[in-house]
Amino acid sequence: MKQYLELMQHVLEHGTPKDDRTGTGTLSVFRYQMRFNLSEGFPLLTTKKLHTKSIIYELLWFLRGETNIKYLKERGVNIWNEWADERGDLGPVYGAQWRAWRAGDGQTVDQISRVIEQIKSDPDSRRLIVNAWNVGELQRCGLRPVICSFNSMSQTDISLASFIKGRLIFFWACRSTSHPTRC
Repeated sequence: MKQYLELMQHVLEHGTPKDDRTGTGTLSVFRYQMRFNLSEGFPLLTTKKLHTKSIIYELLWFLRGETNIKYLKERGVNIWNEWADERGDLGPVYGAQWRAWRAGDGQTVDQISRVIEQIKSDPDSRRLIVNAWNVGELQRCGLRPVICSFNSMSQTDISLASFIKGRLIFFWACRSTSHPTRC
């Protein structure tokens, strides 16, 4: 994956050392973007071994709107365990924000369904955005979002996705259970 290798080189050459919550430290670059045309294939890393099953189950867990790790643990995926409470709950993390965003008026918004409907009704929209950074709920998250938002674009019969983060936590984000929303 050429883009990934170019990113690695960019981080090594231009990254700024930062402390992190784990104490290992990171090299950080701001707003580096990679773009993938999904009609050309799925952007899975080929430069390192990946646990594809975990990638798929984690993404399905997000899309199901779940916030309890039971579903993941039943499938042998343990990457969220350390942030869950004694009942296995993580608070309003990705699944909750994507599928049941709590709005200021107390209503919930299913952002995934909304974007799918927008793609069907207005494929030229530039507002096909899903956001996970719900400031009013951050304190309740077992782990705050790293992937803050993503947006999609529909061109004819091709859907493109751009996954955006405020900063790239490079080596952690591209760990063995990483999926395209993480790299």
